[in-house]
Amino acid sequence: MTAQPEHAPTPPSAPGPATAAELLARLRTHPRASTWVPAFEQAWAAALEDSRHSYSLTRCIDLVRAWQARLAAAPAVQAFIASGRDDSGGIALDDIFGPRR
Repeated sequence: MTAQPEHAPTPPSAPGPATAAELLARLRTHPRASTWVPAFEQAWAAALEDSRHSYSLTRCIDLVRAWQARLAAAPAVQAFIASGRDDSGGIALDDIFGPRR
């Protein structure tokens, strides 16, 4: 008998090659595009440069996942801000995703 669990969770698959381009296209149509597009492009360029030196796509994959999560959460965040609720007890995004590189 082995000591392996019966149901091992499947790790999330890596984004496809066109995912970053699709994400950028979605960012360009977002109301915050004027700030988000340059931020994504700058972070993407840094991640690509890092991948050239490290031969690892981990930073690119992490960046795409973080921006996908940010984009997915944007409507809920906007609704929260519009509701006028107190957000002084919030959690910094860096606490959730880790420090930005």
